[in-house]
Formats: sequence, structure tokens, C-alpha cells
Amino acid sequence: MRIVLLGPPGSGKGTQAALLKDRLGVPHISTGDLLRAAVRDGTPLGIKAKAAMDAGELVSDELMLGLIEERMGAPDVKAGYLLDGYPRNLAQARALDELLDRLALPVDKALALTVDEEQIVHRLAKRAEQEGRSDDTEEVVRNRLAVYREQTAPVTGYYAEKQLLQEVDGMGSIEEINQRLTTALG
Repeated sequence: MRIVLLGPPGSGKGTQAALLKDRLGVPHISTGDLLRAAVRDGTPLGIKAKAAMDAGELVSDELMLGLIEERMGAPDVKAGYLLDGYPRNLAQARALDELLDRLALPVDKALALTVDEEQIVHRLAKRAEQEGRSDDTEEVVRNRLAVYREQTAPVTGYYAEKQLLQEVDGMGSIEEINQRLTTALG
């Protein structure tokens, strides 16, 4: 099964992807992890990404697609994948679909975790406390949620139009949410 996992920051995408990958027997492809690994390993794309990040710029869509394309070429992806953290806007969703169609690995389902924003603020404040993260202050989280609503939330509409979207309640325990996701996958 080829799945795109969507949801606002703090909705539990990474936690749920880690659980689902084992159940489904497919790799969890986190674009953040891909980017960090490419930079760490000094790959040609990683060198370009590091230069952009060092200059305080966002890594371009073209570069991220290149990283995704490299990863999608790995043998373990043939059985399916769980893509987390991408696409983040409509242009990325369209470009990703073009890439995946070309690779004969189109998305089968888009799962969108829906979570109350106040719950997200609470979750990320707790994560900041537990992990000592300075990027999860209430002000920063609320800004990230505003950016999500403006840029990323429309991606769910894109997948809904393609009849690939399944919204899943992301409230409750990790186990409850995981059960709902599993049920949504059929």
C-alpha cells in the first residue's frame, strides 16, 4: 500500500507512521529524515540542501523531490511506502503525483489526522518539556498551525478531489488512533 500521511504539526504523524510501517511491512519515508541523512552523508543533493539551509533558506521543492525520487528507487519501496511530511502545499502535491506516476508508484490513499488545535498546543508543549525543544513554544506552535492552515490544509482537498482522502480522528490514545488508522486502511 502506498500512503501519504497528512496532518498538522503535533498531530502524531511520526508516532503513527512508526507503528503503521511495521504493521504494513512498508518503509516510513520522512522527508525530514531524508534531508538530514543526505546532509549527513554528503550526497550531491545533501550538499545543495546544506548550502541552502546554511544560508537560512528553505530547501527547494525541486531538491526535496530529488531526495524523494532517490528514496523511491530503493528496492524496499516496491511493496509500498508511508510518506510523512510531504507534500506541504498544492504545488508539491501535484509535483509529487507526477513523480510517483512516472515511477509507477502512485498514492493509493491519503490519511489525514484531524486534531483540535488546543490539543496540539498542549501536546507540543509537553514534547518541548520532555525533549528540551525550544522550537515548541506556544507562540511558535500557533504560528506553525497558522502556516499549516494556509499552505498545507488545502492538500487534503486535493486528495479528496482525487477520492484518495480518508480523514481519521487523531484525538485519544496512541493505540486508539492507531486502531482508527488501521481500520481506515481496510
